[in-house]
Amino acid sequence: MSTINVPKREEVSSTNQAIFDNLEKAVGFVPNLFATFAHSENALSNYLALQNAKTSLKAKEKEVVNLAVSEVNACVYCLSAHTAIGKMNGFTDEQILELRQGRASFDTKLDALARLARNTTENRGATDQAVLENFFNAGWTKESLIDTIVLVGDKTVSNYLHKTTQVPVDFPVVAPLEAIEV
Repeated sequence: MSTINVPKREEVSSTNQAIFDNLEKAVGFVPNLFATFAHSENALSNYLALQNAKTSLKAKEKEVVNLAVSEVNACVYCLSAHTAIGKMNGFTDEQILELRQGRASFDTKLDALARLARNTTENRGATDQAVLENFFNAGWTKESLIDTIVLVGDKTVSNYLHKTTQVPVDFPVVAPLEAIEV
């Protein structure tokens, strides 16, 4: 049950209305979680700026991080959204389940990324040295490390917002890993 409403376009500021219009054009709808950011005059534009900022990570790599982090944080909204986005980026259902577990047996470099994202999130930034060494040994750079940590922060913000507000999920809802044979 939601603790806060999902605001409609007419309930938000003119600045946020313009963002809603752009999201409608780009995505086809305004995702409930983005709409929830619009309760704040600045949070939606700030979050979208962070989410759309330049990064060394490719779209598919970002989904690796998004899925691993959202699983650790048990955010059904973000898991559901990023499962759909992960499929649009070419991941299979089986690969998405692995990424949610913080691993990728199908790709050594993505495996190191998934393990880093999961470990960093689980340990609140105190990443295990062995995980970090594995990340670099897989071919990642210091730049990709920093960009991954920024993305962990980005995803944690949206995870926490949903876990606090419990706004309805407007993507096909995914089952918890415990309910799936993996």
